Amino acid sequence: MPHPWDQDHLHEECGIFGIYGHTDAAAHVALGLHALQHRGQEAAGIVSCDHENDGLFYVHKALGLVGDSFSAESVIGQLKGMSAIGHVRYSTTGDTLLRNVQPLFAEYHFGGFAVAHNGNLTNAQTLRQKLVERGCIFQSTSDTEVIIHLIAMAKGGTLMERLVETLKQIEGAYSLVALTQDSVIGIRDPLGVRPLVIGKLGDSHIFASETCALDIIGAQYVREVKPGEIVTVNKSGMSSLMPFAPSKQRFCVFEYVYFARPDSRVEEKSVYDARKRIGIELAKESPADADMIVPVPDSGVPAAIGYANESGIPFDLGIIRNHYVGRTFIEPTDQVRNLGVKLKHNANAASLRGKRVVLVDDSIVRGTTSKKIVAMVREAGAKEVHMRIASPPTTHSCFYGVDTPERDKLLAAKHSVEEMAKLIGVDSLAFLSIDGLYRAMGEAKREAGAPQYCDACFTGDYPIALTDFGDTPAPKRLSRLNVSGRKFA
Repeated sequence: MPHPWDQDHLHEECGIFGIYGHTDAAAHVALGLHALQHRGQEAAGIVSCDHENDGLFYVHKALGLVGDSFSAESVIGQLKGMSAIGHVRYSTTGDTLLRNVQPLFAEYHFGGFAVAHNGNLTNAQTLRQKLVERGCIFQSTSDTEVIIHLIAMAKGGTLMERLVETLKQIEGAYSLVALTQDSVIGIRDPLGVRPLVIGKLGDSHIFASETCALDIIGAQYVREVKPGEIVTVNKSGMSSLMPFAPSKQRFCVFEYVYFARPDSRVEEKSVYDARKRIGIELAKESPADADMIVPVPDSGVPAAIGYANESGIPFDLGIIRNHYVGRTFIEPTDQVRNLGVKLKHNANAASLRGKRVVLVDDSIVRGTTSKKIVAMVREAGAKEVHMRIASPPTTHSCFYGVDTPERDKLLAAKHSVEEMAKLIGVDSLAFLSIDGLYRAMGEAKREAGAPQYCDACFTGDYPIALTDFGDTPAPKRLSRLNVSGRKFA
């Protein structure tokens, strides 16, 4: 579940990392997962394979942060072999239980197979029901386990034939890394919704959700895994297979707004530069007569810098973030919960007193945290408080691997901008337009008939079938699916 004082953001999906052909494979995976910790803080897992010793697999999984479970030399030392894959989890399907922690592993008659998944399958419940009727026994409530069973039931002779047959049955957004007895495999869905990059460290090949995970181990960026591509690395080198008909890519635009680390490059774009351009577009569209621009840390900082540069209004740290409020700080009682956002953010009263302030944040989900932050800034003596949001209003739930509330809990789905401004308590509120977001991405505008990105959380334009949720997802339908393991904030 989201931290009680961090519920006004969409939450990252998961992070994946894999390496082939390195003497310290597991240690490098742990470092890569540490760099991807922002994509999932609930659990982590690593599976390694000793190709030189009969292809034996080794696994370690734990709830909590990477550093809590994989920093000990004794743990890493048990993960033998020159190839490994890993996963950090923020659950979008399945409960936070050790049995749901990835990578998932299966022992087939043709050898062992482990897989880690970033994304969400939108027909997993439908496939799961059919597999259960055929006699499959599921050990987890994760949608990723469907992939394990589909491979087992596939008619193909080789693993690759079975894998392709499986991929052609699943729907949704997915980036996968898989580990076999002789290879590591990276896969992206046909629309390339979720990120996956290829890196190189000496003779070793790497797959990672973001380039920041390459940086931490000194690896070089090679390229993105293409939408719909299966990339295999083994002792023969790297090979590629494109089993799907070409489709126009629909990469998740929210990666640029919030999910990806600002020091990463995704789809050949600097995330930090993209967020500054978003702030510039926001200042052009929604100027404010104010004395200072204040980011809501940390996610609002790059956009606030862009807004300040374009508007000519000084940038200042009017809110200071406490970075040491962990997800397991305390079980919040009503009394502690009433302390509100101050456990994570505190107003810099010396800067705010008597000032007309523009708060810049990346998004508004429920509005609860925004309301508390605005109240805190006013209590610190701000004369006026305006809020500018570096994305369009979040009006729809995501079904592609992002943990979002049901639609009736999204503030923008129920209220106009004016109503939201009143509820949050600001003097004015403005969001970046959808075309402004696309301009910040280097596009002239959003192409209505065939948009360049997946922007369903802003537009309701879902590019992949929502088989498990109906053509028009409704909260009551999601509630029925909750019983089967679908987990929402």
